[in-house]
Amino acid sequence: MTHSIDLPGNALLAMTRDSLLALRAALFRDLGPNAASLLQEAGFAGGGALYDAFAGWLDARGLGAPENLAAADFASRATEFFRDAGWGSITLGAMDSVATIDSSDWAEGDPANPMEFPGCYYTSGVLADFFGRLAGESLSVMEVECRSMGADRCRFLVGSGEVMQRVYDEMGNGVPYEEAVKTS
Repeated sequence: MTHSIDLPGNALLAMTRDSLLALRAALFRDLGPNAASLLQEAGFAGGGALYDAFAGWLDARGLGAPENLAAADFASRATEFFRDAGWGSITLGAMDSVATIDSSDWAEGDPANPMEFPGCYYTSGVLADFFGRLAGESLSVMEVECRSMGADRCRFLVGSGEVMQRVYDEMGNGVPYEEAVKTS
């Protein structure tokens, strides 16, 4: 039996990818770099509803709470959920002190409108809240590769605020993120 995501019952709505990308482009056009923090804030505000929808989606399949799933089961169910919700597929992994989330088809990544920096700021906010709820603690998310920059995938790093700040600072000094993660 197929169970769809109950959008109204989970305080969610269907929004077209084109609308999200147009909103992001307009914010960057009109606000410049300030658009990033606004998009992250908006994404973070919606992370709880998305997490609750995921929990309900799992429950409808008789799979229990997200935090009770084995890591491999969580990864396969999370990618199925995000894909069904229209975001794209994900692959979960780890690098030293951070978790990684990769997607070659992430909805916010937009190769047709190139950006100089990773551009999935809304997603970074959503994922910070979503995975923070799963972990039971505050987490930070930083995108380090983006389809909007011509990369083959969007790659998000997930970790504590302290670790992510050190990675960010090292990257600001010209250190590739792979190396920055090793030293954090």
